Amino acid sequence: MTALDEARELLREFPVVDGHNDLPWALREQVRYDLDARDIAVPQGAHLHTDIPRLRAGGVGAQYWSVYVRSDLPDPVPATLEQIDCVRQLLARYPRDLAPALTAADMEAARAEGRIASLMGAEGGHSIANSLGVLRQLYALGVRYLTLTHNDNVAWADSATDKPGVGGLSAFGRAVVREMNREGMLVDLSHVAATTMRDALDASLAPVIFSHSSSRAVCDHPRNIPDDVLERLPGNGGMAMVTFVPKFVLQAAVDWTAAADENMRAHGFHHLDTTAEAMKVHRDFEERHPRPVATVATVADHLDHMREVAGIDHLGIGGDYDGTAFTPDGLNDVSGYPNLIAELLDRGWSKSDLAKLTWQNAVRVLGAAEDVARELKARRSPSNATLEDLDG
Repeated sequence: MTALDEARELLREFPVVDGHNDLPWALREQVRYDLDARDIAVPQGAHLHTDIPRLRAGGVGAQYWSVYVRSDLPDPVPATLEQIDCVRQLLARYPRDLAPALTAADMEAARAEGRIASLMGAEGGHSIANSLGVLRQLYALGVRYLTLTHNDNVAWADSATDKPGVGGLSAFGRAVVREMNREGMLVDLSHVAATTMRDALDASLAPVIFSHSSSRAVCDHPRNIPDDVLERLPGNGGMAMVTFVPKFVLQAAVDWTAAADENMRAHGFHHLDTTAEAMKVHRDFEERHPRPVATVATVADHLDHMREVAGIDHLGIGGDYDGTAFTPDGLNDVSGYPNLIAELLDRGWSKSDLAKLTWQNAVRVLGAAEDVARELKARRSPSNATLEDLDG
C-alpha cells in the first residue's frame, strides 16, 4: 500500500476539518450568489477551488465556511448576513452532502452519516460593527468563530498587516473576547498582530484558534504565528490550523506577492480580487515574472515545526481555498488533502497523530468552548458594554 493509499484510508475514518474556506465570497463575487451558475454538485474546474466531488475526493468531513466581507465596505453587517444566507442556501440545496453543524456533537453526527459538517466563521471584527449585541446575533445565526481582524485594524484590535493602533486589544477588545467565551464562539487569531494574539490569550478563558495561519519561524510573514505564541497553545488548549497560501508558507513568494499586489492596484483592482478580469491581470504579471511555487513539502515543513513547538494536540488544517489566487503544487484545490497526509506519513507521522491533525483536535476545541460557555452563562449575564463606555 502506498502512502497515498494509506492517507485516503485514514481520511475515511478521520476526515479533514478545514478551518477556512472562502467559497461564499467567491460565489458573491463571481455570480452574486446564483447557485445555478455555480452548481457545486458538479466539478467547477477553474472557476472555483471547491465543489462537492472534490471535497469528497479530498476526504473533507467538516468545513468552516468563511462568511467574510471586505473591511472597506461602508456597512459590513448586511453583507455578512448575506454571506450567512449563502451558506444556508448551500445547506438547503445539497442536504445529502452538507450537514448543518453548530456543535462538536453535530460534527460527530455528520461524520457518522457520511455528510460534511458545515460550520461558519466570520472573518474580521468589522462584521460586528463594534456591537456585542451584533456579535451575539451572529452566534445565534450559526457563526462559531470570529476572526478578530482581517487585513485592517478595527477600533479595538490590531491587525497583522496594518500599522499599530491600540497596541493589541483595547478594553473593549477584551470585552469582545469575554463575550465570545460566554457565547461559545471561538476566538480566531488569524490575521491579527502578534500583540493582539498575546492579549487575546491573556483574556480568553476558552481555547483559541488560528483558522488559517502558518509558522513565522519557517516563513517570516506577519500573518504567521511567532513561536512564543505557539508555545502558549498547550496552556490555553487551542489550536493552529496551518494554511496553504503560498505567500504565507514560502519565503520566496513574499516579495513576489508584494509586487503582484502592487500590480493589481495599479490596474484598478483590489489585491484580493479573484474575478476573471482580475485573474487575467494576475496571469499577465506571472508570465512576465514567474511565480515561486510552493509544494506539499513546503506546507509539511510548517507542520513539522509547529508540532515541535506547540505539540500535536494543537494543530489542524485551514487551507483558505477560494480565498487565494494561488495554491501549492499538489494542493491545487480541496481534493489535495490526501497528498499532504501522505507527505506526513512519509515523514514518520503516526496515524494517531494524523487523526488529531485532521479531525480530533478541531472537534475537541469546539467542545471545550461549549463547556466554558455553559459555565459562564450560569454566572454571567450578557454584556451591553460599548466601545465608548470602555475605550472612551
